[in-house]
Amino acid sequence: MLKVTGAAQALKEEKTESAPAKPSGPVAETFRVIQGAMTEENVRSTQGVFQFELSGDGGGTWYIDLKNKGGSTGFGKPPGTADVVMSMSSADFVKMFTG
Repeated sequence: MLKVTGAAQALKEEKTESAPAKPSGPVAETFRVIQGAMTEENVRSTQGVFQFELSGDGGGTWYIDLKNKGGSTGFGKPPGTADVVMSMSSADFVKMFTG
């Protein structure tokens, strides 16, 4: 029988701690689609950072950056200051972008 002690035990415990879950579901998929559709022209012509405070499933703080370095989307606060902050349900957000 092998007994794990000391540093080996600490390493084992560190590996078993789970990393933050990657967002999934309709909201996360909508942001992935938006990211994939972004172009330099979108960024040049829009020049805005949009923050979304979403409630419900998949909610939280999300952003669309159409101002900096080719644009980006993500979960959490935007890299810079948001020009627009919108609060809505996750369901309404998905409807707004998917019709």
